[in-house]
Amino acid sequence: MTSAFVLLNVKTGSEDELLNELKKIKGIKEAHRVYGVYDTIIKVEAESLEKLKEVLTWKIRRLPNIKSTLTMIVVEE
Repeated sequence: MTSAFVLLNVKTGSEDELLNELKKIKGIKEAHRVYGVYDTIIKVEAESLEKLKEVLTWKIRRLPNIKSTLTMIVVEE
């Protein structure tokens, strides 16, 4: 199993709506609104690095209202 933490910056006012959309995506195990430099943090799990890249590229980064992402792939749990 491959996992990653993704920090998201989102358009102001869309935080709750985006959080609800993220929670519907298969592979997202946790999703939280946070205060600070980033607005949301999520934990994503997939069966391989290739599948993880697919979720990140095609399901998460293409959501409306996401301004930027920072992905940290876990190397050891």
